[in-house]
Amino acid sequence: MFSEFAGLIVEKLSNVDLVTLGLLLFTALGSAVVAYWRTVEHKSLRDFFDFAFPAEVILHPSARADVLFWVTKRAIMPFLLIPAGATFVAAVGYGTHHAIGWLLGIEAPLIDGPAGPVTIVIFTATMLIAYDISYYLYHVAQHHFPFLWELHKVHHSAEVMVGITKDRVHPLDDLLNRIWDGVIPGICFGIWSLIALDPAEIAIFGINVYVIRNILMMDFVRHTHFKISFGPLNNVILCPHWHQVHHSIDPRHYDKNFGLLFSFWDRLFGTQFVPDPDEDLKFGLIDRDVRDYQSLFGLYILPLRKMGGHLRRLFLRRPDAIAQDRSQ
Repeated sequence: MFSEFAGLIVEKLSNVDLVTLGLLLFTALGSAVVAYWRTVEHKSLRDFFDFAFPAEVILHPSARADVLFWVTKRAIMPFLLIPAGATFVAAVGYGTHHAIGWLLGIEAPLIDGPAGPVTIVIFTATMLIAYDISYYLYHVAQHHFPFLWELHKVHHSAEVMVGITKDRVHPLDDLLNRIWDGVIPGICFGIWSLIALDPAEIAIFGINVYVIRNILMMDFVRHTHFKISFGPLNNVILCPHWHQVHHSIDPRHYDKNFGLLFSFWDRLFGTQFVPDPDEDLKFGLIDRDVRDYQSLFGLYILPLRKMGGHLRRLFLRRPDAIAQDRSQ
């Protein structure tokens, strides 16, 4: 039963078709055009390409490191056997489904018949919220627990943003994030399967959660130099420019704008920073060894060594086991 439940869900939730990819690329191109149009006074096609692909960004050592990391990570991921995030959602959902069903003596689904449009909309909205608060909490933890920060520094070590910087995430960080990402969304998932949707319906409509989230959060665009804002919608959706603030080395921007899709978590928990529309940002780390993170060794091995150092101090119960200055 579980293998069928999980297999169907993972297949549907992990699938990203060509239409989705096309929409994401179209969004990136459209954002480049919008940013160029509002930034440059005298416009030309050649000038547009210079704006969209500036040499000082494309040829930067950090951009080169991004490309090498992106290629090697995709080459080794199958050998690391890191499961898709949907696997953990399915596992927790399955456990939640049967635990609540057993405790309350409920035979699922409680609502008979196929799910209607209202049910689908509510399901998708609640899953989006579950994924987003899950990400926000984990992201805050990455910045406040030193051993998690050492892994997350890989992402923040980018000194320029070239789109694929979004995938500048250490494989172990990927795994931990996916495990945690299954908890809150997984519980939400399981409750829905018990109340109104059978596994097949959840799997089919679950892909809407991924597609809608990926398109709205514009993850590729937010990891570029394009200052895209959503205007009044910034109060609900975290725009690319506000996320770029999160990568800034300006002390005013430290530990701000943790959100993934929705901006109201930052406003609710006091971590929001609203930049000026034309505010220029400098990205990267202020650590003394920041240059060490522009190589494959620095992106793969150095974080593990530093993380191991934190864990050793923790187990040896040294006074500085927990607290550590980020500049060290």
